[in-house]
Amino acid sequence: MELKVSTRSHAGHAIVAVAGEIDLYTAPRLQAEFTRLLEDGPARVVIDMSGVDFCDSTGMNVLLSALKRLKERGGALEVAAPRPAVRKILQVTGLDSVFIVHETVPEELFIAESQG
Repeated sequence: MELKVSTRSHAGHAIVAVAGEIDLYTAPRLQAEFTRLLEDGPARVVIDMSGVDFCDSTGMNVLLSALKRLKERGGALEVAAPRPAVRKILQVTGLDSVFIVHETVPEELFIAESQG
């Protein structure tokens, strides 16, 4: 299955919308997007996982790597709108206590975009 990744950046934050399955074969696509994005240097990155049906350990490692890189420079990576299967992986692995997890993409990000 193909992985679709799109990014919107505004005023020091970015929303990365992901759709499809994140696994051994598709994770490099997400990794490449984070690499490109983190060169621009947003402090806050929210990954919208509402379109993600499945995420294996490879995908979680991509998220952890991005989190580490953001934290090194005082930033944050947040997970938004994970579907039940992804939420369960976060809970079973304990990563729900590592990432800030939102039920939906935080509204203030959309408000900031519309005002910018």
